[in-house]
Amino acid sequence: MKTYTYKQPMEIDSTEVVSILNESGETSSTVQRVYSNALKKAFDKTMDFRYFVRFDVHDHAGQPLFTCKKVSRRGRVHFRGKDLVTGKDYMIAYDGWQIMIPDLLITDGEQQIKLSKEMEDWSIFTWNEEPIARWQATFCETHFDITLEIEDNSPIQHEAFFIAIGQAVLFVGA
Repeated sequence: MKTYTYKQPMEIDSTEVVSILNESGETSSTVQRVYSNALKKAFDKTMDFRYFVRFDVHDHAGQPLFTCKKVSRRGRVHFRGKDLVTGKDYMIAYDGWQIMIPDLLITDGEQQIKLSKEMEDWSIFTWNEEPIARWQATFCETHFDITLEIEDNSPIQHEAFFIAIGQAVLFVGA
């Protein structure tokens, strides 16, 4: 199992570059809230910083790995992820709008991963009914302590996938 940790600023509008640390305490990647232009950032501010945002994950050398953004079309909300290494596109959509905290389905058109979203506990990623990763944000007075654990049996082993989706879905939401 691989474990990654990082400290996310408490402010939802923070565009600070955040270092992701591996088990050895070394920076393995970074994550950042990104706006494509100042107008989108201004609009997002008027809408509680939840609509025109994208999360980008880069490797320790600054090369882009994965991006995830919220898309709202005709009253329907979903997220789009892009693996910038493999070129795969992912659709992340809510499953079960009728419940308070719906699960999410993540698909690239071939495989399907489910994210059981939890606000106070571990959010679990599953593939073929087996847990493959878990992500948790614990609130501290000035930041969130975030932990990601990736199982050895996961078909996706790079932290960028889970971190970008976790940031977008669990911090931005519907």
